[in-house]
Amino acid sequence: MEPGIREFFRRIVSSISLLLLWMIINVTLGIKLNYAFFETKVRWYNIAFYIWLMASLVALIWLCLKIWQKPIEDLHD
Repeated sequence: MEPGIREFFRRIVSSISLLLLWMIINVTLGIKLNYAFFETKVRWYNIAFYIWLMASLVALIWLCLKIWQKPIEDLHD
């Protein structure tokens, strides 16, 4: 396989893996541990979960942009 195609697929797999890891962590914290739901009132762990959710989303987007920012060499049309 050509090096440019290998690099392209590596970036795709890295992006999908990061997204799936982010989703698994946040679904576990939010739904399984009930941090995403407000029961009777807003509690500190609800606020902490949503702050974590937004901060980790920003970090995920930043990492994906960093992965895809560098041009792929040896990739010809």
